[in-house]
Amino acid sequence: MHYALYYWSGIQGRGEFVRLALEDAGAEYVDMARVHGDAVMQPFLQGPTEGGQPFAPPFLKAGRQLIAQVAAILDFLGPTLDLVPQAASRRMQALQLQLTIADLVAEVHDTHHPISASKYYEDQKAEAKARATATRSERLPKFLGYFERVIEANGGRHPLREHSYVDLSLFQLLSGLDYMFPKRMQALSPTLPLLRALQERVAKRPNIAAYLASERRLAFNTNGIFRHYPELDAAT
Repeated sequence: MHYALYYWSGIQGRGEFVRLALEDAGAEYVDMARVHGDAVMQPFLQGPTEGGQPFAPPFLKAGRQLIAQVAAILDFLGPTLDLVPQAASRRMQALQLQLTIADLVAEVHDTHHPISASKYYEDQKAEAKARATATRSERLPKFLGYFERVIEANGGRHPLREHSYVDLSLFQLLSGLDYMFPKRMQALSPTLPLLRALQERVAKRPNIAAYLASERRLAFNTNGIFRHYPELDAAT
């Protein structure tokens, strides 16, 4: 099937979680906003269009279906792209893990925008500094420690005992956190050997390695979810 992915053209953002799945599977897709500009999304966001109206990107068009929200998109793509076990119980487990990743992604974004997403970071720097301290010291160890235990409980290599879209999303999560909090992630790394090994294996998968080396993989920047502000990073 041919897919059309809709997401903002200048950042990785949440769209990257979907993009990694499409790239890993070698799926045929078009990154619509990068080809046609961000305005191509407006008819879908303002409606009405065929299919359900999305609240925000990313969303995916597959034939006549329109699917929004990262976890829902990956749950839809997983069976077709062979990126999730076929058993319903395992598919539900994958969705649960993906939604937990989404929870942390939302907290990470709110670290640098703790008051309002509509205000500039510069308008909430003091609050962001306080929020970053809590994120680094409390939330990252809690979430990442959970994923480390999940991998350990499932044989030590994958959270689902086999390669899945959850592996790809954990790779993206760790890569983003490495950019955002390099000092803190370096300090946490000795406690996350299974996650770090998974991150390395994903980066070496042939299609992912080719994608990471291509122009299609945008660099992390201070317009996306994972933003590096030196004043928000520390080893503790």
